[in-house]
Amino acid sequence: MATSSGTNENQHQTIASYDRSSNHVKFSDDNQNSSSRRNSIIQDDLSSTSRQGSLSSTEKSGRFVVVKSSEVQDVNDSDSINNTNPLVEHERIPLQTSQESDGSSKFNESIYEERDHRPRTVLDQLYNYKGGIVPNAAEAEKPPLDQQKSANLGTIFGVYLPCVQNIFGVIVFIRLFWLIGIAGALQTLLIVVICSSCTLLTAISMAAIATNGIVPAGGAYFMISRSLGPEFGGAVGILFYLGNTFAASMYIVGAVEIIVKYMCPEKCRLFGDDVEKPSVAFNHYRIYGTILLLLIGGCVLLGIRFVTRIAPLSLFAVLISIVAIYAGVIKSSFSPPDLPICLVGLNPSHLIKSNILHNDVRRYCHGNRTCMEGDERILCPLYSFICNKTTSTLCTSNGTIDNVRIEAGVPGLKNWQLTENLFSHYRREGEIERDIKGDSTFEVVAQEITTFLILVGIYFPSVTGIMAGSNRSGDLRDPSRSIPRGTIAAILTTSAIYLSNVIFLASCTHGSLLRDKFGDSINKQLVVAVLAWPSKWVIMVGAFCSTVGAGLQTLTGAPRLLQAVAKDDLIPILRPLAKSYRGEPVPALFLTLFICECGILIADVDKLTALLSMFFLLCYGFVNLACALQTILKAPSWRPRFRFYHWTLSVVGLFLCISIMFIASWYFALVAMLIAIVIYKFIEYKGAEKEWGDGIRGLSMSAARYALFRVDEAEPHTKNWRPQLLAFVNAQRNDENGTFVLHHTRILNFLYQLKAGRGLVVTASILEGDYLDTHQHIEPVRALLKAGLAQAKVQGFAEVLAAKDAEDGISALIQTEGLGGLRPNTIVLCWPMNWKSDLNSYTADAFIRTIAIAEARQCAVVVPKNIDNFPDNKDIQDGTIDIWWIIHDGGLLFLIAFLLKRNKVWSRCRLRLFTVAQLEDNSVEMKKELEQYMYQLRIETEVDVVEMADQEISAYAHERTLKLAERVKLLKDLKLADKELQLQAIGFERRTSKPQIFMETMTNNNQQQQRKNSNEETTKKNQYTFTPSQLESLKKNVTESSMRKMHSAVRLNQAIRERSRDAKLVLINLPSPPTKQSSLAAYSYMEYVDVLTEGLDRLLLMRGSGREVITIFS
Repeated sequence: MATSSGTNENQHQTIASYDRSSNHVKFSDDNQNSSSRRNSIIQDDLSSTSRQGSLSSTEKSGRFVVVKSSEVQDVNDSDSINNTNPLVEHERIPLQTSQESDGSSKFNESIYEERDHRPRTVLDQLYNYKGGIVPNAAEAEKPPLDQQKSANLGTIFGVYLPCVQNIFGVIVFIRLFWLIGIAGALQTLLIVVICSSCTLLTAISMAAIATNGIVPAGGAYFMISRSLGPEFGGAVGILFYLGNTFAASMYIVGAVEIIVKYMCPEKCRLFGDDVEKPSVAFNHYRIYGTILLLLIGGCVLLGIRFVTRIAPLSLFAVLISIVAIYAGVIKSSFSPPDLPICLVGLNPSHLIKSNILHNDVRRYCHGNRTCMEGDERILCPLYSFICNKTTSTLCTSNGTIDNVRIEAGVPGLKNWQLTENLFSHYRREGEIERDIKGDSTFEVVAQEITTFLILVGIYFPSVTGIMAGSNRSGDLRDPSRSIPRGTIAAILTTSAIYLSNVIFLASCTHGSLLRDKFGDSINKQLVVAVLAWPSKWVIMVGAFCSTVGAGLQTLTGAPRLLQAVAKDDLIPILRPLAKSYRGEPVPALFLTLFICECGILIADVDKLTALLSMFFLLCYGFVNLACALQTILKAPSWRPRFRFYHWTLSVVGLFLCISIMFIASWYFALVAMLIAIVIYKFIEYKGAEKEWGDGIRGLSMSAARYALFRVDEAEPHTKNWRPQLLAFVNAQRNDENGTFVLHHTRILNFLYQLKAGRGLVVTASILEGDYLDTHQHIEPVRALLKAGLAQAKVQGFAEVLAAKDAEDGISALIQTEGLGGLRPNTIVLCWPMNWKSDLNSYTADAFIRTIAIAEARQCAVVVPKNIDNFPDNKDIQDGTIDIWWIIHDGGLLFLIAFLLKRNKVWSRCRLRLFTVAQLEDNSVEMKKELEQYMYQLRIETEVDVVEMADQEISAYAHERTLKLAERVKLLKDLKLADKELQLQAIGFERRTSKPQIFMETMTNNNQQQQRKNSNEETTKKNQYTFTPSQLESLKKNVTESSMRKMHSAVRLNQAIRERSRDAKLVLINLPSPPTKQSSLAAYSYMEYVDVLTEGLDRLLLMRGSGREVITIFS
């Protein structure tokens, strides 16, 4: 601990701060002015007596008072010690130094200051209840005072009630009874179990993710994006946003349906006499829905504070409505409601619309032809519609209707009623029973086709809303405890209510009435509302308030979700939506209102439910995938507090989500998946730069590890050989500004043009100097290499190595680069054009040594010469690619030329093969053999044989060391059949060989001994090696042998230039380097290659390792 020095008033002070999470007083040094410290909100003036009571013992350390943590009493015992958002706000107080004279210890101020806190009542919690609305980033960072007071919610008010409110929606009021009537009680129970199991398994997965660290605002989007990466996160974030937006459309259309259909069917009619027609009803929904959307949008624009005040009303409406349904069911058991329905016929039964009977079922539901209307006898309305206006078989010859009866729509809880409603009654449009058509003018008929799969899609939105608790994780006292318990409890509660509602409604309601979707047989009344007690208006008003409240909350949360995606900057087009005005995401809100209006224009609740089900199911599926992935990978950071999960549960949940998607609507499922794929690929194409430690990257690492173990480090089979490239790129430092610049960047374009090989690509740069002096430049140079690769569209890796000199760095990379069986086998480096000017340096020596190291490492070498003349990726070439096959290297020249031709830059070029024959060779036969060989290689090539004297090419002559027997042995190693051996060997006894080292002896011997006349001696002398002589000067010893070598290079160069002057690219074998390293040998070698390739615009020098064997077999 620091001590103060002297008696200066501005002496060094120690600051004490109390940390409630660890129950310790922490000390830190503070030299800043005390005015920079924030003022406390409420200051406790502790008396000396209270100080002695709470801080009874102290102990000195140096010149400062040390306070034991056990002596600091927490006055707010009601709060948990692990609270991450404490209600007591503590001030950092400077401790006064002890006085040396008397040793007494005094405090200037109290150890901590706390804000006044009183226990909150249930009413206060309901008042501050926000219904699961997610604050945006600005609100999360700077919450207002009243939100600070309420940001300590427990499980009930923080998670359980918001989830219950969001799960209960419009479907439970206007569609659940209809599902029972169509699917039957058994299949409806199955639908509830399937959908609830899906959300329950998803909740378990979500609980594991939510308890694996702090989940800030963003809810499901945050969890998925941080678990599966930015690509999945962006795709799922947009889909989750669309799901919430279309959910708002469904809520608004559902609220309008309650108004138009049930609350004021006559007074709310705008146009059209027959509002029962779907087209007329949908037009009403569109108009009223747009008006309601504008009203809700205006409320959202007023701010989140206004919206949060409506949340308790919506919650209260939901709870009262559910209680009213149960009260009505209980009441029906001993006092059923007076709800008669009119049925005609026995098998099948025709349910008559009440408006046909003038909404007086008891008076006009009979089979007589006439009836009394006051003192006048009139034609009965039922008989008029059935017998006079239609040719129905229900009419009898004596002028009556058979089997007309009045039955109770709600007979009460009866066992026999449940038995009748157990099984399904699926129908097509216009049918009253399966394959039995009805007449929609007077009876209730099906308005759309119904199947089990369709009903699953319609019902599923009634179990969504499970993310409401996780969305508010920042407001919870203990998220890791509240989110799992509250969410799972809400799902179990709502599922139990749904299951009990299915049984009760099936037990107390007539089956024909349950199939009456819009209450046509009971004077346009809502079936659930008629059943409820004490009044049907409890359900209608409650359902309306519930749906409007849910829509309001959804339209408040959806723009914030979109703003969160925009702020992550995953999709550039969404950047303007990241802005806020007065703390509200206004741009995102306007886009949300527009999309919501598009959903309202659909105007069909059933279609909207199927559409938004896809978006929610995809979101839930990815939550399960994230949990399963993290569990299987067993990442060290995966330590959720919630223990009751297993990866198999997540996999089952994922399977259920995908299954329900295709069960509900396969075409909507494909549309949702297509949207997700497009967004995923778009983010991937733009290059997501976010690193969130996601599971997909962990999966990639695990897959890469597994694949590397599978790849054998042994030499690959001939058919599997492909160039694995290690290219050296020169990065030089700019002396003016100190930045690094890449030189000869066209080599990156060359790597792109070789991408058809589908092999490994590594670019490397060497920083000369000690690592401690250059390590700060490694990352900038690596970033420069990556930018160059990206610009050239090369998928590869960038490596930067600090070494004392370039030669050592290149040697180290050639030896060590790669992992396991994935190692470079082809070295790409540019020809040093300035080797003559750098003669005194190690440029030439380093280049030759690099070739020798690559040869020792059994790597092929590709040397582009005049690399700056090579085309870029947009410069399409049209001409020829000439291959000068002088040394038969097993096929590397062919393979590189073939791969280049598969790229768009070289695709229009023709391949031409030139080989050199001596005068005694049969050129015609050789050409035929080569044409046949190229045909068998499936490479379209023009073949030409160039005849040259033996003395002219002896320094570059083809070797015959690989005899036919060795060739047969090689083919046997490849496990080819005998017939294939014969075919492969035809005509190649003289032509197939391994690349050899061609040597020239530059000695000090007598010139007369070097001028022998025999061809054997001439050939022997010209099979030279670049070996240093004992001469001291490079230019004083130009022997006749070296002159002959240069003459051979000149003659070959003339032949190449005569035939390949206009070629777009020339490929030629790279002569063997000298076996002994010296400046003299390096100079001779470099000069020889320069003479050999003089005048060629674009040139590829290649030297194989002997392992690149191109085969004619598949």
